[in-house]
Amino acid sequence: MDLTVWRTFVTVCRLGSLSAAAAELHHTQSAVSRQIAGLERQLGVPLMERHARGVRPTPAGEVFRRHALATLNEADRAVRAVRDARDGAVSRPLAVGATPSLAAGIVPEAIRALLEHARAVRWSLLPGLSPDLHQRVIAGDLDLAVVTDAPPGLPQDPRVERRFLGLDEMVVALPLGHPQAGRGPVHMRTLAEQTWVEDNDGSAALLRQHAARAGVSARIDLAAADLLGKLALVATGHAIALIPGVLTRALRTDVTTVSLVDPPTRGVYTITPHRDPHPTAPLLLDRLATAFAPAGPTDS
Repeated sequence: MDLTVWRTFVTVCRLGSLSAAAAELHHTQSAVSRQIAGLERQLGVPLMERHARGVRPTPAGEVFRRHALATLNEADRAVRAVRDARDGAVSRPLAVGATPSLAAGIVPEAIRALLEHARAVRWSLLPGLSPDLHQRVIAGDLDLAVVTDAPPGLPQDPRVERRFLGLDEMVVALPLGHPQAGRGPVHMRTLAEQTWVEDNDGSAALLRQHAARAGVSARIDLAAADLLGKLALVATGHAIALIPGVLTRALRTDVTTVSLVDPPTRGVYTITPHRDPHPTAPLLLDRLATAFAPAGPTDS
């Protein structure tokens, strides 16, 4: 099969639109439609279905999309490897992923330490949530990801190697001048009537579990699109928030933190692919193990 057609199919799935895919790929919409129809004839099954806002893969199409994406990524890696060998490059760029809180401090520190040892390494850093990063490692988009076992947890996957870095204690982010600032550690019951903001289901689950253990409930009345938005709502006094302890070293100056009695924790791990590991990944793993010394929860 022609990988160009596979790339077209994956692009249509990602954008959800034949016209948008045609524009990105510099094809006509009719050419994209013909490629998808030809692929469906080859496979003998419908791969796309229309809906009100565009198109989406059928169940069979979604199965094919996952395998096609992995194949295309591997093909791209093969091309890069050949070009690097031709140009005498040391290696392909090191693609690193990390959850937003870890990408804010711990991971860049480890990369800096890596570059002091191996200055020729080219690298990139992609923030994301743990389930997405796991899938990107499997697909070959990432050589290494730093993830957590916060809900929904990490799958047992034989395609990756998982390494435990340590436990991270969650803390509560408060606006400056909050009555509980500087009083920690505080019991969850003290904060039960506060308005909370959350930006993802995993953190919200940790908060609800901790509140339930304390015999109270948490009023998660506000939602943020991401960690930056979550902290902005805290800084402006709209809410308080549960945040990772590792983030305290990179907090904005108009936000403070308070530790909790018996705080919820999350495990921090690295995941790397078993197949075609990046030659620099072991060095970065060692630097991450050194960098991951979670600062104790602070109250200022």
